Amino acid sequence: MQETAPHRAAPAPHPPIPSSIPRSLFAFALLYGGLAVLAGVLGTKLASLGHWPLLGDLAVESGIFAFLLLVILASAVAELFGQDMANRLVRFGFVPLIVSMVLLSLVIHVVPPAPFWSDQEAFARLLGQGARMQFAGLISYGTSQTLNVYLFSRIAGGQGRLLMLRAWIASMLSQIVDTVLFITISFYGQDLPIGAIMEGQIISKLVLSTIMVPPGVWLFVRLGRWLDAPR
Repeated sequence: MQETAPHRAAPAPHPPIPSSIPRSLFAFALLYGGLAVLAGVLGTKLASLGHWPLLGDLAVESGIFAFLLLVILASAVAELFGQDMANRLVRFGFVPLIVSMVLLSLVIHVVPPAPFWSDQEAFARLLGQGARMQFAGLISYGTSQTLNVYLFSRIAGGQGRLLMLRAWIASMLSQIVDTVLFITISFYGQDLPIGAIMEGQIISKLVLSTIMVPPGVWLFVRLGRWLDAPR
């Protein structure tokens, strides 16, 4: 009598292979994380925007250039992949922000400088933000970026309509909120002309938002569609 081979259980099906992340989303996310860190470093320099008719001499902290690129990237992701994906990008942006703050604090306050290096004081003065300003930066970043994504995604019906107008309005309003939160949290209770500082910063940021954000969002949306086009 011929023996039958023992019954073998069917192999478990392999889990489905997840689809790859779109090229544009991968590239924009990498750039977003780097700019989130760079914004805080650039913010130590006050930049002159020159003399403007009716507005006078304008100055702004240099971190705004990186921060407006964050606004542009988040808006482009909202246009290409929806509001939920853009909000996830903003939330993940807290990771490089917090890690960079912790590392800077450790390098400045814990890691001793080399005996022959004489720039510790200048290094700490330029890059060492206090805990209050760090907290202000986190709050203003999260609130203003979330507001920007929300407004950009909702104005005029959202995706596909009036792209540059939505980008301009959303960035203008979010920059006002960002400035009010950051300066209030950072300097409230100190003997400083908070109102005058806030006014100058808001005007400068609105000028830069008008110049940079609408064409920047248009450019990154076009770039994203080009990156994701079938090859």
